[in-house]
Amino acid sequence: MTLRENIYLILEKYSKLTPKQINDVIDLKLALVGLSGFQNYRPAEISGGMKKRAALARAMALDPNILFFDEPSSGLDPVTSASLDLLIGELNTALRTTMVIVSHDLESILNISHRILMLDSSVKGILAIGTPYEMRNFIDNELVYNFFNRKIH
Repeated sequence: MTLRENIYLILEKYSKLTPKQINDVIDLKLALVGLSGFQNYRPAEISGGMKKRAALARAMALDPNILFFDEPSSGLDPVTSASLDLLIGELNTALRTTMVIVSHDLESILNISHRILMLDSSVKGILAIGTPYEMRNFIDNELVYNFFNRKIH
């Protein structure tokens, strides 16, 4: 299916929009992620970074209050990963949508997070909570400090 068809299915099933309204929403969401003009491309015809942005446009189709990301930059080269982080940050600011991001990519975590929860199996839950600055300076726990400062322990 094309990018348009992928997003169309969601809006057709879960909204009461007319076909014209649906197409307008599709165009808007793809434009928000920098994919204007790619409505009729299939996923196999676009790059990995573009696929991630298309998935983001699809996730935003119904204007959710919360967006969940699981390793959003996995499989991307560093430049594309950084541009995706920038896009996520810009959308977060512009749309004022809560975004929950699961990631092991330290640079990405520090670039796009307002608040971080570090989970660890040793405590079977939350090991630390804080801003990026607080996490980098978290001296109360060696594991947290070492992770956020890339120190081998």
